[in-house]
Amino acid sequence: MKSCFLSLILALAWSLSAAEVPRLPDVKPPGNAAVGKSIERGVYFLLGNQNKDGSWGTPRNTKGLNIYAPTYHSHYAFRLAVTALCSSALIEAGGDTPQVRAAIKDSEAYLLEHLPKLRRATADAMYNVWAHGYGLQALVRLRARAQQAKDAAKVKRIEQVIATQFDRLTRYESVDGGWGYYDFRLGTQKPASSSISFVNGTVLVAFHEAKQAGLKPPPHLVKRALAATQRQHLPDGSFLYGEYLKNGPRRGINRPAGSLGRSQVGNLALRLWDDPRITDQVMVDWLDRLFARNDWLGIGRKRPVPHEAWFQIAGYFYYYGHYYAGLLMDHVPAKDRPRLQDHLATTLMKLQEKDGDWWDFPLYDYHRQYGTAMAVMALQKCLRSPSRD
Repeated sequence: MKSCFLSLILALAWSLSAAEVPRLPDVKPPGNAAVGKSIERGVYFLLGNQNKDGSWGTPRNTKGLNIYAPTYHSHYAFRLAVTALCSSALIEAGGDTPQVRAAIKDSEAYLLEHLPKLRRATADAMYNVWAHGYGLQALVRLRARAQQAKDAAKVKRIEQVIATQFDRLTRYESVDGGWGYYDFRLGTQKPASSSISFVNGTVLVAFHEAKQAGLKPPPHLVKRALAATQRQHLPDGSFLYGEYLKNGPRRGINRPAGSLGRSQVGNLALRLWDDPRITDQVMVDWLDRLFARNDWLGIGRKRPVPHEAWFQIAGYFYYYGHYYAGLLMDHVPAKDRPRLQDHLATTLMKLQEKDGDWWDFPLYDYHRQYGTAMAVMALQKCLRSPSRD
């Protein structure tokens, strides 16, 4: 009897905590001119920091504690993922200047040459899944540019590379469905990696963009990744960090504050693939929570040790979470969109560095590039359209 009563009390407390959604007062709209200027500074940073071979990022700037990155292929994966993000950012927000066109041309050549060559680094390190996911997003955008230019040969080549990325994501799919970036269990050919909610979300968003462009991601991969992500979606709206933590759903990292950087991509991915649980109100509530509780996510920003902040938050979730918050702006109700755009823009603009970049975690020499790309694309979604709002 005591056990049943305790379970009832815990369930009630859980539901009440989920219902208590904080919401900040409206902020003064920064205006399109200010948002556009911030984007422009970010674009200039990306243009000024592209490598000669068309890529972004290097393995330099090591520190006392570095992210585990065995063999060259770890850094190959980092560089390709960051290059894909920067390419997408320039396509989305860079405008049509000669400098931007040249940068996109060079990065396109780099991605088309190197994405098909990428494999996992070792049996236990599979950072390549990030490059395949973000690579798909960049390739879909590059394909659209080639279609607009009526370059049939380029379209065909890009589609061939897209097919290789579908193949790699099939090869490196976890036995549990979805994807992880470490396999410390067995190191088998078919990875025994735990399915990681936010990796699944990243790839599912990329798959949906491919689908919208008329391409067909492997249906069995979509189905299994969705199932794995849904298993990690908790009743309070949080997402487990990974399925390996399913027996510790109340650990700090799995609570709402610990999930702030993951819930945006999780909500977006499930919404895009028609999960009825992700209603308009769920998306709005979690965006409100992101802005009202932003310091819980921000306290980890720029800390050099992963997961050392409260709720085991790592710095590299900061701009990642805000990037997907930006993508959610296309899906929230029109009545809520302007105030959410204003909160997102205000949050990001005040954190822009003096060189025009954004960064949240010292990751060799990749962090300023990915942080800037994500912030620029998020800000692009904050530009107010009179015809829309």
